Amino acid sequence: MAAPRLPGSRQPLSRLHPGGDGPPWRNYAIAAVAIIGLAAVLNLFVGSSPTELSYTQLKQAVREGRVAQITFEADRIRGRFYAGAAPGTAGTEDQGDDSATAGAQQAGADDKAGDGAGAGDDRTAADAARTGGRKAADAGQPEGGETQTAGDERQPGAPFTSTKPQVSDPQLLDLLERQGVEIDAEPAGQGLWGRVLISFLPWVLILGLFLYISWRMQQRMMGGGPGQGGGIFDFGKSKARRIRAEDSDVGLDDVAGLENAKADLGEIIDHLAEPGRFRALGAKMPKGVMLVGPPGTGKTLLARAVAGEAGVPFFSMSGSEFVEMFVGVGASRVRDLFESAKKAAPCVIFIDEIDAVGRTRGAGMGGGHDEREQTLNQILAEMDGFEPHQDIVVLAATNRPDVLDKALLRPGRFDRKVYLELPGRDARQAILAIHARRIALADDVDLARLAARTVGFSGADLENLVNEAALLAGRRRRERVDMQLFADARDKLVLGAKREQGIGDEERRLVAVHESGHALLAWLLPHADRLDKVTIIPRGRALGATEQVPDEERRTYRSAYLRDRIGVMLGGRVAERVMFDDVTTGAEADLDNATSLARRMVSHWGMSELIGPVAFKRGEEHVFLGREMAQAPEFSDDTAKRIDDEITGLIRDVEEHALGLVREHRDDLERLADALLEAETLSRDDIDALLRGRHDEQPLRAAGG
Repeated sequence: MAAPRLPGSRQPLSRLHPGGDGPPWRNYAIAAVAIIGLAAVLNLFVGSSPTELSYTQLKQAVREGRVAQITFEADRIRGRFYAGAAPGTAGTEDQGDDSATAGAQQAGADDKAGDGAGAGDDRTAADAARTGGRKAADAGQPEGGETQTAGDERQPGAPFTSTKPQVSDPQLLDLLERQGVEIDAEPAGQGLWGRVLISFLPWVLILGLFLYISWRMQQRMMGGGPGQGGGIFDFGKSKARRIRAEDSDVGLDDVAGLENAKADLGEIIDHLAEPGRFRALGAKMPKGVMLVGPPGTGKTLLARAVAGEAGVPFFSMSGSEFVEMFVGVGASRVRDLFESAKKAAPCVIFIDEIDAVGRTRGAGMGGGHDEREQTLNQILAEMDGFEPHQDIVVLAATNRPDVLDKALLRPGRFDRKVYLELPGRDARQAILAIHARRIALADDVDLARLAARTVGFSGADLENLVNEAALLAGRRRRERVDMQLFADARDKLVLGAKREQGIGDEERRLVAVHESGHALLAWLLPHADRLDKVTIIPRGRALGATEQVPDEERRTYRSAYLRDRIGVMLGGRVAERVMFDDVTTGAEADLDNATSLARRMVSHWGMSELIGPVAFKRGEEHVFLGREMAQAPEFSDDTAKRIDDEITGLIRDVEEHALGLVREHRDDLERLADALLEAETLSRDDIDALLRGRHDEQPLRAAGG
């Protein structure tokens, strides 16, 4: 594998870091030895070697007045002579006058006689020694035979050491005090190693601090190692999250629904699990698979399930993580990602939201030859560089396949597309069962009914629904999650949370009449979806809501169904005209939705006799792709005017039909409004009982037929 490089540089990063992935311990050890050796040499030259004296020689030197200072340390004695005083013993000196020699011999005789001779003998010997010293000084020759000045007479000079005998000698302290020797003592236990530690510890601390700071700076510059960021050399490293095969606990059984998608990916799983079987037949595994579907349909979960079923490592990264402000960083991360994947092959690489980097090149507001394009070029180059024996599959996910570059989708790259759709009723029930396994359910929970009331929910929405119901149970201090909690959680997700908003009686009746108009037309029109619930409790930005649930899943829509759907949208405005002979601003969202649906019927689906079976699409392209601005309209202004007139005529025709129905059943409208004002929420059973009882159990839905 080629060594990673700094973006914009041809020099491998390993050359910029002498120690490789870890700190350069060899260089640090050499530096430590050099510092310790330097400290030892300095101590050798700065400090002179002390003279070793016997205990007898030590006492003799004290009596002669040549000792300036003494330090007691356990069984060791350290001290210093006066400057100019010879460190030798009196018995070995040849110089000095007769008086000094006689005094020294007398002191030696006294010492041999025993330490119990008395203080008087010691004082006599000391006086003799001092007398001899003074005579020698008067003669111009010191007792040590060396020239000394008057200024050096009382200054400490050469060091010496001695050993203290095991037998106690109480007279030594008296002798030292009489001679005016400075006495000091140090605690026991500070032997040779203690002195060495004191000498070298500051150097060791300084060296350690320097090495630590140097190592941390190199780590920060190199990115701090795998999984850490922040270094200047970390820009070119992949930020992919790796999941090992043994750590993956997601399989296809954890993905409810998506049967077609799982069947399409079954071949990929078999090839990853047993690549030799396919290789023996001469088959090549697809390099890339594009997962296309709305948000929340389980694209990421399905990719992890593929790796989990095959038992191979899984690398996951978002498309936006490739792009940085520095040019070339994205391409470097792509190289690093694919290099890591080749080491772990067979494996799965998953790039989520690939449209962030895989958009059409060289067009749109962003211009061309930017960082995103270089990243895309590197992805294309890496996928072309796969060898047949490298069992690596690149899975990518997007909900915008129309904006992807054509080179990304050609054979040999992402040549397979797996489409994921919103789950159907059975799939929603299976998804709810998977997510409901970890919560305590009450006996009245009907997942089949809940699945029927969650049309248009994705897998992520269903997971959020189950979690929201559990949260509501916790807030209300329930031990189990019942069906009412699921219903409240669904209303909160679809309509928003309840909000306390004080509205007057007049405005409250306006809202009740408006929602009753929606409910009445949903009950009367033969092709409209079945009415489920109507409420005037404010939720989110809405003051009320009317909910419908289709009897079955629909993939295509008839013109009659779409006209009745527009009629239900206009029901609130029609009810206001019938009851108050006026309209309010509450129909703003209804008019937007009705106009959008009518425009598609006329200009997209050919449901207009005047326009005919022709599609006049406009406003479908995206400015950032550079298509909408560059292309001229595909139809004339006269055609645009006819389209607008046809849309207006369609909506007016539906409104007149709805107006006639509401006027015919005004009594039912008033009954619904009064019941809403009293109960605030009416279910499907409440509305059926209210309207069927009015007409001797005959369904009013036939009235609109």
